Amino acid sequence: MFNVLRRKLKQTLGRNKDLKVPHDKFEHGEGNGDKEKHPISNSLEQNKIILKEIFNNCSDVKFREFELGTAPAVKLLLVYIDGMVSTSDIHESIMNQLMLLEGLMEEISPEHTLELIREKLLPIGELSENGDFIKITDNILMGNAALLIDGEKTALILGIKEWESRGIEEPQSEPVVRGPREGFTERMLTNTMLLRRRIKSSRLKLEIKKVGIVSKTDIGIMYIDGIANNKVVEEVRKRIDRIKIDGILESGYIEEYIQDDWKTPFPLVLSTERPDRAAAHLLEGNVIILTDTTPFALIVPVTFFHFLQASEDYYTHWVGTAMIRLLRIIAVNISLLLPSFYIAIVTFHQEMLPTALLINIASAREGVPFPAFIEAFIMEGTFELLREAGIRLPRPVGQAVSIVGALVIGQAAVTAGLVSPAMVIIVSLTAISSFSIPNYSGALSLRILRFPLMVLAASLGLFGIMVGLMALLLHLCSLRSFGVPYISPIAPFIRSDMKDSVIRFPLWAMFTRPRLIGYKEPQRQEYLQIPKPPANPKRPSGGKERDNK
Repeated sequence: MFNVLRRKLKQTLGRNKDLKVPHDKFEHGEGNGDKEKHPISNSLEQNKIILKEIFNNCSDVKFREFELGTAPAVKLLLVYIDGMVSTSDIHESIMNQLMLLEGLMEEISPEHTLELIREKLLPIGELSENGDFIKITDNILMGNAALLIDGEKTALILGIKEWESRGIEEPQSEPVVRGPREGFTERMLTNTMLLRRRIKSSRLKLEIKKVGIVSKTDIGIMYIDGIANNKVVEEVRKRIDRIKIDGILESGYIEEYIQDDWKTPFPLVLSTERPDRAAAHLLEGNVIILTDTTPFALIVPVTFFHFLQASEDYYTHWVGTAMIRLLRIIAVNISLLLPSFYIAIVTFHQEMLPTALLINIASAREGVPFPAFIEAFIMEGTFELLREAGIRLPRPVGQAVSIVGALVIGQAAVTAGLVSPAMVIIVSLTAISSFSIPNYSGALSLRILRFPLMVLAASLGLFGIMVGLMALLLHLCSLRSFGVPYISPIAPFIRSDMKDSVIRFPLWAMFTRPRLIGYKEPQRQEYLQIPKPPANPKRPSGGKERDNK
C-alpha cells in the first residue's frame, strides 16, 4: 500500500521515476525513495489535490475543511483515517478549539498562524511538524492526523491514535496455578506499560524501530541500562536493522532473521506472553524484543534450560520447584528416547529384558504384521496428526478430537492387530512427557528429533542411539544465542549458575545474575538473607495474667 501511494505521489508531483525499490536496495525496511524530499506547498488547495490523488479510492481517509475562528479567517484542512483516530479528540481537542474561539478575534499576521495554533490552541500532548508529503502520508497511515494550514509550508502531525484492541487477558499458552493473570496484547504500548509497571526505573530503556517497507511495523527493544550487555544490545540493533522485507506480521518473522543458526531444530530465541517472565529476564540482563500487532515478546540471549523453566517456578516453594524441574528433565529424556529404546530393544537386544516381560511382549506382538519401527512410526505419526487437528479445530471440537480420537484409534488398532498394546503405552507416555515441557518451541524440537533417533535405533540398535546422542550433544555445544553458549551453565560449567538450572535453590541463595548474561552488574541482592526465627521470642501480651488465673 505504501508503494502504491508513493507512486501516485510521484506521478502527482510531476516525476516520472518509479518509486518502487528492488529488494536488494532496501535500507532498514525503507526504500531509497524515502531519501528524496517532496515538500508541501503553501497553497492549501494544491496540497488538498495532491493528498486526494495519493489517497484515491481510500474511502476511510477523511478530508475535513474548516476555517480558524479568527479575523481574518484562515482555511484549514484536517486529514485522518476513520477508525484509527480518537473521535472525541477530533471533536473536542481540535474542531472545538479551532472553530469556536472566544476573545481571540484580533488581527493576526499570517506568519504567526502556525505558532498560534501549535502553542495556544491545540491541547494535544503528542504534536510535531513536518513539511514532506511522504512523511505526512506515513503518519496518516500510522493513525495520526495531519492539519494543513493555508499559507504554511509545514503541517502539524497530531498524535491522536485510537483503535479497537483486545483487552489484557490471561495468557493461553503459559497458564499458571499461582502468579499474575496478565498477558501481553497485540498493542505494543500496552505491553511496554505492563513491563514498566513491574520495573519502575529510568534505567529501563525502550528503543523503537520500524521494519517493513510496506507494513512499517514498530519493533521495540527493551533492556535495563547497566545490567544488559551493551554488545548484546548493539548486536540486537544490527540484526534488526539489516532485515529487508516488505512486511512484519508477527514476532516469528523477527525470530527467524535474528537467530544465530538457522539449521538447528532448537529454538535460539525464547518467546513469551507473560509480562512477569519478561520482566524477570530483564532483571537478569536479557534483552526483550516487542513487536506491534502480536502478544508474543522475544527474549535474547537464552540457554537450553530457559525452555524448561516456567514463571511459576519462582512463586512456589523451592523444594517443590526443584522436584518439578527434575521431573521435566526426566520428561525430556522420555519424550526424546522412549520410542527409540523400545525399537532398539525389541529389534536387537531382547536379551536385556526379563524373561517374563519378553514373553509378554512377544505374545502381544505375535499377530502384528509390521516390524517395531514401522509400528512406532505409524503410531507416532497418527498421534502428531491428532495433536495438530486438535489445535486447528475450534476449541470444544478440538479437545474432543484429541481425546476421543486417540482412544478410539488406539483401541481399534490393537483390536485389528495392527499394533501391539505395548506400543500404545509407549506412544502415550511419550506424548504425556512432551506435554510437560513448558515451552511449545522447545517441545517441538524434541518431537522433530524423535524420528531420526527412531531411524538410528531401527538400523543400529542401542549403538545407533548412542551415536545420535553424541551428535546431538556436539551440536548443542556448538550453538550460541547472541554469543552465549546454548547449554551453559553445563558447558562451560559455571557453579554459581547451577542454582537456577536443573533445580532451583531458594531465592535468598541466588545472589548473582547469570554470569554470561548479567555480568556487568553481577550482584542482584544482599548476601545471607536466610530467614530465621527470632532469637528470643517474646510471649504474647497478657499471657502472664492468663497463667496466674
